[in-house]
Amino acid sequence: MNTEKLPTNDLKKYGIINEDNTFSKKLNADDILKFMQGYTIVVDNDKNRATFQLVENNSKLKVIFLERDKNLSEILENSKDKVEYSTIQELSKSGNQLNFEKKAFVFDKETNKIVEFDLIKNATELTAIIADKKDALEINRYKTELLKLKRFLQDKIEQFPEMAKEITNDLNIVSKEINTVNGISQNVSNSQKQEKSSIQLNVNDPDMYQDANRIREENQDEEQEREVGRSRGFRR
Repeated sequence: MNTEKLPTNDLKKYGIINEDNTFSKKLNADDILKFMQGYTIVVDNDKNRATFQLVENNSKLKVIFLERDKNLSEILENSKDKVEYSTIQELSKSGNQLNFEKKAFVFDKETNKIVEFDLIKNATELTAIIADKKDALEINRYKTELLKLKRFLQDKIEQFPEMAKEITNDLNIVSKEINTVNGISQNVSNSQKQEKSSIQLNVNDPDMYQDANRIREENQDEEQEREVGRSRGFRR
């Protein structure tokens, strides 16, 4: 790990290190270690997101400014009731970069925290979480977001031919998840139909209806016999 050639001026400019060259107190020891190993620091503020990454053997700071389609506060609030989706794109319009992310925000009841998932990087895990909900509406919403992402990636292959291989890999991941979601959706639909059929059977089952009529008729016959018996006793 090279720490001698750190771009201190840029790091100070964005508040990652202080004037005395110590790291910001907002970063814990684990954050700093990962940052020095090439991991990205992500900073969110309302609709804005900035990412910072050390590159070229820690001698250069790569900074990307992005903008999401919704305020972070709005996303976090909505995600308490349902899975919330958000799109993040790079602010610069350089034309030679493809920085686009589709995120899902899921409320974890066990930890009481909201967790962010990437629809590509965390595809398998996110699909499993959506499937566990067994909610047809949530599954359909998730599928809609995947289809939007698929169309976006298909368009970008033509716009960024130099990145066709990378984009195609992402497209394959999304297509696979769509197929998986289709199967999940079918299973949930069949399950709901079976439950509905079972309820209708309990209410309209002809055998149960006939049994009820037979019991009612038997009770009526017994009551008539008792009435006849009481009448005869009175005449005597």
